[in-house]
Amino acid sequence: MMINEQILESLGATTEVYHAGESIFEESETPKYYFQIIEGKVKLNNFNHEGREILQTFLEQGQCIGESSLFVDDVTYPVNAVAVTVCKIFKLRKSLFFEMLENHPEISLQMNRYLSKILYFKQIMAPILCTNSPTFKIKALLDYLKSNQEEKEPFAFQVPFTRQEMANLTGLCVETTIRTIKTMEKNNVVVIRKRKILY
Repeated sequence: MMINEQILESLGATTEVYHAGESIFEESETPKYYFQIIEGKVKLNNFNHEGREILQTFLEQGQCIGESSLFVDDVTYPVNAVAVTVCKIFKLRKSLFFEMLENHPEISLQMNRYLSKILYFKQIMAPILCTNSPTFKIKALLDYLKSNQEEKEPFAFQVPFTRQEMANLTGLCVETTIRTIKTMEKNNVVVIRKRKILY
């Protein structure tokens, strides 16, 4: 969701620059700011007890980061936010964020729609993570990603994730993900061109 940049600036939002690998916030921190990406790519992740990264999602230009945590009192972030590339990000204090929502009900409605979309994605992914079928997991992820695109023709959607990122999103190891995608290519479910997956 993109909130108008002029509105954010008029409320006193600052522009912060984060370099690749730099933390924007960590899961032990209390949410105090609204973040919106101007440029760059951010990942949300956790780590399991073995130290393996569990990738939650990727966010890019125009999307906000960790906004749902602002609506819950006395919590810390449930994820880490890390810059994947050099990022320019708007940073607006929490109190000013809620002041904006009160003064701009249309933004509040947009925020509700955006948060509902995120919740829908979580509900779609929950049963995917419970199945043992790698093909089902990957195809369900691709179906969801493609559902957000206007073009619905076969192989018209270029998957924006690497094999490693797809593995992290589905809970698979990268070797299984690579093998499964090759099998899907043989079965004419996906097409691979210049290492890009088309679905």
